[in-house]
Amino acid sequence: MKDSIVIFSLTSNIELVKEVCEYLKVEPGKIDIKQFADGECIVEARESVRGKRVFIIQSTSKPVNQKLMELLVCVDSIKRASAKEITVITPYFGYARQDRKARARQPITARLVADLLIAAGIDRIITIDLHSQQIQGFFNIPTDDLSAIPLFGHYFRNNFNKDEVVVVSPDHGGTTRARYLAEALHTPIAIIDKRRPRANVVEVNDVIGNVKDKICIVVDDICDTAGSLVAGCELLKEKGAREIYAAVTHGIFSNDALEKIQNSPIKQMIITNSIDFKEENNFRCDKIKILSVGKMIYKIIESIASEKPVSKIFDIYSVTANKD
Repeated sequence: MKDSIVIFSLTSNIELVKEVCEYLKVEPGKIDIKQFADGECIVEARESVRGKRVFIIQSTSKPVNQKLMELLVCVDSIKRASAKEITVITPYFGYARQDRKARARQPITARLVADLLIAAGIDRIITIDLHSQQIQGFFNIPTDDLSAIPLFGHYFRNNFNKDEVVVVSPDHGGTTRARYLAEALHTPIAIIDKRRPRANVVEVNDVIGNVKDKICIVVDDICDTAGSLVAGCELLKEKGAREIYAAVTHGIFSNDALEKIQNSPIKQMIITNSIDFKEENNFRCDKIKILSVGKMIYKIIESIASEKPVSKIFDIYSVTANKD
């Protein structure tokens, strides 16, 4: 298998790729990523990929357009170098929040990005916790939307008494995700009733469910400016929550998000390394704990390369799994 695959890292997930390659006992593929003076990028593989399965790992996180363009140029380069199969792994899929027309004349940019990737020449795409699962239908190629919920479930199962816990959805749209985690932990759920009048602005109204004297775990896919998350957690505190934790797959943390989290009722915020964690403006937030998706990605690459089912990769986070 090792001789038949190549794993390339672009600029967004360098440490994650190193971890995945250590699991697979292979070296990251040699690749050059350069920019012209005007910002135009060029990506060139420095080793042969002819007849090989190529995996390109790149989150399209900020700067989103730059990361996306790097990915598209890389795919074109690998396609023209006669790779047997190109699998793109985007732990965080940018533009996923633009998945529908919420108002007249809005674009559906998630579909546009899907079309661009397919036109560039990818054969398969793997993501983690898409903002909405229907985005899988924008691709007419094999698509795997993995979930960090089993990873979160494994962490919380080993740290909390289930009788004290309630899983909280930050809005009605996230109820399915919250239910998934609640089933893994065997706990009830609650829902924060909120509305979003415009982008990055939120109005929190009430909590549906009992959170008094409970350990609340707020689960979501994205934390961008943290305004919505912090507002919801403040409401949980007002409703009598004993402790509040947040479990978010993709920590984008724009503007003063980390400062908001540090000054919020959140006791600990668990994120994954789908996006490289960077503390903006050197502001230190000691509430952040990072769980790695490296083993998950390693398992799915191994399954694809050996042509085995990918559905069993979450067994590594089952109730009977080790507590490491």
